[in-house]
Amino acid sequence: MRIGELSRRTGVPVPTIKYYVREGLLPAGQLTSPNQASYDDAHERRLRLIRALLDVGGLKVAAIAEVLAAIDDPDRSVHKVLGAATDPIVPRYADSEADAELEGAREEVRELIARRGWRVDDDTPAVEALAAALAALDRVGHGAFIEVLDDYASAAEQVARADLAYVGRRAGLDDLVESVVIGTVLGDAVLVSLRRLAHVEVSARRYGDDTAADGGGHGPGREGGGRSDGKAVVS
Repeated sequence: MRIGELSRRTGVPVPTIKYYVREGLLPAGQLTSPNQASYDDAHERRLRLIRALLDVGGLKVAAIAEVLAAIDDPDRSVHKVLGAATDPIVPRYADSEADAELEGAREEVRELIARRGWRVDDDTPAVEALAAALAALDRVGHGAFIEVLDDYASAAEQVARADLAYVGRRAGLDDLVESVVIGTVLGDAVLVSLRRLAHVEVSARRYGDDTAADGGGHGPGREGGGRSDGKAVVS
């Protein structure tokens, strides 16, 4: 296909496609004449992956180049490739001087990983992200949250198995990485929404009055949250 057809199929403007080629993100097309090049399905798949990493994953061009290099490295395992794709989209926190809460949280995370036998490196970005979140909870007087951390970890394992069972249906490595990135970013939104819905259900059963049975339950922290239209209200 010509570059114009590639643009129509993917929705990526022709100048942007040429920019990706110049930056080495997208392989050049096969020259058919001095001023014409032909592109194939592999170019289309790679272009869709670039857009997923950029638009959904929020990666910068340099980070995308690293992910693509990992995909194209024949000595890199699928596990390592998926790590290269997902590590950059883990939330980063501004570097700050370590305090007692952060040091304690880091130790709790190390113990959790060891206790559960997780094969996770200490420099995995999610390790520090979890420690930062636990430290913040401790600073605002909710250090006891650590008591339910294993319950959260068990639920996270179940979600991770579902995630990888879904992406495992993809045949090509490009498709697999695209699914992981999109599934991680948008899957987080799905998971948060499901958690909120579950809060409504569990709250209604544990703390609700008779109106909860009629669909008028409310989420944690919202008083008088019943609605006449039967929809739950979550704080």
